[in-house]
Amino acid sequence: MAPPQRNISESKGQWPSGIRRRSLLAGVAALGAAGAIGGTSGCSQVPTADAKDGGHLLERLRAKGSVTLGLAGEQPYSYIGRDGKMTGSSPAIAKEIFKRLGVPKVEPFPTDFGSLIVGLNSQQFDVVAAGMYINPERCAKVIFADPEYQMLDAFLVRKGNPMKLHTYKDIARTGAKMATGVGYAELDYAKEAGVKDISTLPDQLAGLLAVEQGRVDVFVGTAVTVRNVVRQSRTTKAEATAEVTPLVDGKPVIDVGGFAFRTPETALRDAFNRELHKMKKTGELLDLMRPFGFKKDQMTEITAKEKCRP
Repeated sequence: MAPPQRNISESKGQWPSGIRRRSLLAGVAALGAAGAIGGTSGCSQVPTADAKDGGHLLERLRAKGSVTLGLAGEQPYSYIGRDGKMTGSSPAIAKEIFKRLGVPKVEPFPTDFGSLIVGLNSQQFDVVAAGMYINPERCAKVIFADPEYQMLDAFLVRKGNPMKLHTYKDIARTGAKMATGVGYAELDYAKEAGVKDISTLPDQLAGLLAVEQGRVDVFVGTAVTVRNVVRQSRTTKAEATAEVTPLVDGKPVIDVGGFAFRTPETALRDAFNRELHKMKKTGELLDLMRPFGFKKDQMTEITAKEKCRP
């Protein structure tokens, strides 16, 4: 993902009224603190799977009564709120699906986005719940459930968009200074378009501050991420552009995000998929995701198999 924050009730998944930048900053600080704790004590103790029969992780999680989720601190996908609790669309989905699978408790393990796959495969946590974009490179390292959403990009620019940045080609043509998140897919899209001046920042809040202060001309992220940080911060110095469709080899790309599992754990992935598809059919998935800024046109029937093809 671009794949790569806010304060939503973990139980109800709703935006509090009057959220301000102080709340956003508190959430980011809480993420760092929780990550430091998780690095020493949040490590999953569930053994690795038996690759021969799809693994026994689900049985072990049921016996344990809990599952540990790898989070990346990116709103609206997964992050730690100012109350110190995990929130976001992915934890909300995980909580519901794992409850249906007989695992009543979900626990967070915050980490950097770029460390999620490594952390998963080293058994620091059981599942990546961060809205991670599905692509062939990642599919070579982990297995994905079918995606829960599809997403285009958007730009965070100074108020009035003085450099008229509406496409990646515009960024390249004007020589604008661009920033995005570490490990975000937008890095590759920008390079594909010929953008030269690219830096990385921890999250979209840092991106907003960099744009407001003139340190960069544009911060690039997923459309829902960029729009949410503008809305939550109530900034008067920056704005979100319309959705931007990235191009690869001249062809438009629509990204999709989903949950990632260790490669041997096909039994758990398949059980997760069955519940996910039930929720798509009934509309429950959109109901869970809507409070985090997702809309009906961001729901998708694309499969992980399709996006894993080279």
